[in-house]
Amino acid sequence: MKNIVKLTFLLAFCTILFSLKTAEETKKKPHIVFITGDEEYRSEESMPMLGKILNRELGAKITICYALDSAGFINPNVNNNIAGLEALKTADLMVVFTRWRELPKHQAKMITDYAESGKPIVGFRTATHTFKYNKDSTMFYLNDEWPAKVYGQQWITHHGHFGDNETPLTSVYLKGETKTPILNGVQPFQAYSWLYHVDGGKWKLNGDCKTFLEGKALKSNHEKAGKLDEYPLTNPVAWTKSYATKSGKLARVFFTTLGHPYDFKEVSMRKLALNGIYWALGLEKKIPQTGVNADVVGEYKPNESGFGEKFKKGIKPYTIGK
Repeated sequence: MKNIVKLTFLLAFCTILFSLKTAEETKKKPHIVFITGDEEYRSEESMPMLGKILNRELGAKITICYALDSAGFINPNVNNNIAGLEALKTADLMVVFTRWRELPKHQAKMITDYAESGKPIVGFRTATHTFKYNKDSTMFYLNDEWPAKVYGQQWITHHGHFGDNETPLTSVYLKGETKTPILNGVQPFQAYSWLYHVDGGKWKLNGDCKTFLEGKALKSNHEKAGKLDEYPLTNPVAWTKSYATKSGKLARVFFTTLGHPYDFKEVSMRKLALNGIYWALGLEKKIPQTGVNADVVGEYKPNESGFGEKFKKGIKPYTIGK
């Protein structure tokens, strides 16, 4: 009888140890869901590239949600369907890089429900205009009000296109003496993204935004038009903030207005993105002084930015990692 009791106790003890180990392993391996769907900046190429790095560095489970056509091929020109958003139910982080999507209500709800969960969010460039509803007035709040509250700003304007994909259009530099682990290993660089206006004139960033990276437009339509008082040549390009959900929870948010496909060829851009994702996950102490290892897994040779048929054809969603 004593042996049976001892064996039972031992089995129970081992079960507890296994449960603790499993919980710890789960904690170390977050589930990151990337939502792509923009017809201009090749997010369907840059976000999987980041996902592969995060799978290597964190062992993270990576899910990429793509805009798909009726045949199941990745097609960013399809603005009313992003497949796989159900993954947000188990996500530890939502990363958004979409542009003016007019999604069915049930798909939009999965995104907004995640935002209201209080879990962290990361946004790139056109996420300031994640949605664009033209007819259904019940969804109009998602066009401007929602991104302004969640990310810190809505779509306003930019300084213009000048030889896109040919030369950098924004000089990116660190703001003053700002210190944040998100800048570890990040050096000033030249970005191909034309500068977005998010702060200045009659516009101000919303909420408790803490900006730490700025950009200066190297060419500007607003300068030619004499509107620099309203749209200055310098503007924030990266910040952190908190999003206060309806239930009172505070979600960590990292956002950058950069995101041209060629920007991600620059190691400092990749470190900025990866460090920001670590920070959003609450892993800032794990960011090395030199920044997260941003070496690309495989190769990263994106198509150029632009509308129309410039995306890579004939590709179906694929699994990253195990």
